[in-house]
Amino acid sequence: MSAKVFSAAVIGLKSALVEVEVDTLSAGMHHFNIVGLPDTAIKESQDRVSSAIKNSGLIAPHRCGRITVNLAPADLPKVGPLYDLPIALGFLLATKQIAFDHTDKLFIGELSLDGRIRPVKGVLLVAILAKEKGIKTLFVPLENAKEASIISDINIIAVSTLKELLNHLKNIALVPFFPKTDLEKLFQEENHLFDMKNIKGQEHAKRALEIASAGAHNILLNGPPGSGKTLLAKTMTSILPRLTVSEALEVTKIFSVAGYLPKENSLITKRQFRSPHHSASAASLVGGGTFPRPGEISLAHRGILFLDEFSEFSRAVLENLRQPLENGLITISRAQGTLEFPARFTLVAAMNPCPCGNATDPEKACSCSPGNIIRYQAKISGPILDRIDLHIEVPRLKFEKLSEDSQQECSDSIRERVEKARRIQKERFLDSKIVANSEMESEQIKKYCQLDPAGVELMKNALSRFYLSARAYFRIIKVARTIADLEESENIKPNHIAEAIQYRFKSE
Repeated sequence: MSAKVFSAAVIGLKSALVEVEVDTLSAGMHHFNIVGLPDTAIKESQDRVSSAIKNSGLIAPHRCGRITVNLAPADLPKVGPLYDLPIALGFLLATKQIAFDHTDKLFIGELSLDGRIRPVKGVLLVAILAKEKGIKTLFVPLENAKEASIISDINIIAVSTLKELLNHLKNIALVPFFPKTDLEKLFQEENHLFDMKNIKGQEHAKRALEIASAGAHNILLNGPPGSGKTLLAKTMTSILPRLTVSEALEVTKIFSVAGYLPKENSLITKRQFRSPHHSASAASLVGGGTFPRPGEISLAHRGILFLDEFSEFSRAVLENLRQPLENGLITISRAQGTLEFPARFTLVAAMNPCPCGNATDPEKACSCSPGNIIRYQAKISGPILDRIDLHIEVPRLKFEKLSEDSQQECSDSIRERVEKARRIQKERFLDSKIVANSEMESEQIKKYCQLDPAGVELMKNALSRFYLSARAYFRIIKVARTIADLEESENIKPNHIAEAIQYRFKSE
């Protein structure tokens, strides 16, 4: 006899409905076969399923004859142990040890040998799929319930053991629906370890960080060791605008698929600050694997990717940033197929001007030869530098600055200006998928970044004097648009253009 149960497959940041079909044949020797492009974890599920059913007090598959499990559609790759639970239920239905209506139910979960149900990855995507397909009830492991509960209009039933689930399906002991999560309550006031008021001096760098936060522009901090580059980067998180609900869902999807969603959190509500070590491989940065998973640049989506010691990264690794810095996504191609992961992050890079770090220090002598300095700076290619909007010199602070008691502007007041600028951008791009000025394409630049004659003349002079590329030209205009938004100016003025130009790398 055959039976069918619904489950789901997670492919990249999408999910697809899977029909778990189980057919049993009592005659012949015992054989348990799983087809439908399963990976190794799924093929091994036959042992987990058999032990879990036996230890739940039911007739196990190894006491039956031939068992065939088909994961349809057969041409869709299936990955992970989330099919343990639907396979077990399909077998119990096929052998008439249980009876229930499967048409409006979807099941996912990994089984332990004693019948406990373990958590799995990608539950948020499965919950979204269930809602799209009109499935009324989603059965998930107890530890994944909070993650699934943020999706409305579906009923979540969280179960911790196979026996508990069977008692529910038999109407012996019903499991209540898991309570829905109030998304508004999740977005509580954030507490930050760092505050701009605690950073002495560096007003020029703070201003640049404010602009970068308001328009999601990339920024490079260049200066001698100990000048505060890393501290400035870490403190930038305190002035970033708060995540919107839609942005939070985007980020949570990525963390759910990667398996990094904290157990205590059902939703990522803070912008991420990812800081991979300079020895990181290309796969860890951009993502990869036999069945590709998101890398650091996707985990930093809508947040900050901080690359400290920028010039110490392998050049081959940094070159992988070209596509995501330009398009906001990363495409990973493998034999199994091609997947796209979002990577709309703000790059914050910090580097020394030379190996010893003193090349730009007016008071300390540099011990590096000109050739060493050239080789050191050449580790970062021109195309990568061209994609960075703001290039900031962070000088070593003198005693007078370090010892002064003057009150610095706090992060909260800077964030107010940043969020006000983001609200202006939200209204501007209301009819598009664009979130910040840095994402504008040619059409939006032409529409929203009109320059007056004085501004056109400034850009003309900058183009001829600094030999700017076409990309740099338009990036300056986008930065100027952000500066205008911070001043709540409808038009881009010459002073906005002038400030944006000064942040470009002058050796271009």
